Amino acid sequence: MSGDESDRPTQSLSDDDRALLEDLLAGKHRALARVISKIEDRSPGYRALVSELYSHTGEADVIGITGSPGAGKSTLVDKLAETYRERGETVGIIAIDPSSPFSGGAVLGDRIRMASTVGDMDVFVRSMSARGTLGGLSTATADAVKAMDAFGKDKIIIETVGAGQNEIDIVRTADTVAVLVPPGSGDDVQTLKAGILEIADIFVVNKADRDGADRTVQELREMINLGEDGGAGPGAGAGHHGVGATTESEKPNAGADEDDSDGDADDSWRPPIVETVATTGDGVADFVDELAAHRDYLVDSGTLADNARQRYAEEIRTHLREDVHALLEEQLERAGGVDDLAEAVRRGETDPYSIVDDVLEPVEACVGDLETDLADGERGDRGDE
Repeated sequence: MSGDESDRPTQSLSDDDRALLEDLLAGKHRALARVISKIEDRSPGYRALVSELYSHTGEADVIGITGSPGAGKSTLVDKLAETYRERGETVGIIAIDPSSPFSGGAVLGDRIRMASTVGDMDVFVRSMSARGTLGGLSTATADAVKAMDAFGKDKIIIETVGAGQNEIDIVRTADTVAVLVPPGSGDDVQTLKAGILEIADIFVVNKADRDGADRTVQELREMINLGEDGGAGPGAGAGHHGVGATTESEKPNAGADEDDSDGDADDSWRPPIVETVATTGDGVADFVDELAAHRDYLVDSGTLADNARQRYAEEIRTHLREDVHALLEEQLERAGGVDDLAEAVRRGETDPYSIVDDVLEPVEACVGDLETDLADGERGDRGDE
């Protein structure tokens, strides 16, 4: 329901966009770049183009990498991509950068750290702007993931900017979320605990060759165990997929009771802790193995399909919010513009509630007509039977 009536998702593709889609599906990287640009710029026809992508998606493994500033995300993503390429897999990287306050475009400061895969056409790197969204991810990011998925990338890595409570939007886009925690004091980990730690499927203590790494690992392990005991940590049920199970690579602390008397601990996922040194590549292979283990868990438990349904439900809600907002803005303009309406309120001629009722009245009437048409159509279908 955007303001551009010609850009409905039900509209058929133009000849140029049809050719662009065919080039993308044929594996032409230039077409992939053009499609993502079209998506990010919200160019005319992009919705019809994205709609066509859906039937070609669902095969890629989408990995989210987030964590506090300075944790070494870009360097680790670079090494991760290099490792996947050594294993014969193709990679797409979406690096979410802060938005420029002037142009709204991405600030590309960290891309210089992704150097190992430069020149490798099977590693496609795209920086995108966060565009001021609270979670650091824009709607365009999810659409860009679909473009890379339809293109045929085996692994799609999303690196998000910064860390914090609002970063949890990455959960709605990635299948597996890895949270990087640099060596530091307990206060640093406690600060993160309130939000970012709770979304982790895997914890990565990067820069593990620095002082304090062992302490950070121990603090993370204690938080996981505290959550499993009913505390307020990652195991408290607020995480990405829930925790509680024990993976082979991350057993409970020494002295903990490892007996699974209930027999159902394996129904959930306990985040492992991996130590890496991204600058040298140490521990990256272990990280890749844990990512694969989590993928296997998602598939075997049916969680992958559940998450996909939740993701599409959220996409539907997001698009509805955006389109209804645009529709209401148009209605406000037809009613005289919000500034004039606000002035009328100031003069005591009306009030905000009355204005909202007046603006919504034709929208509600339209929805009512639509419900009637749908009901009539259903009755007609039953009559045909």
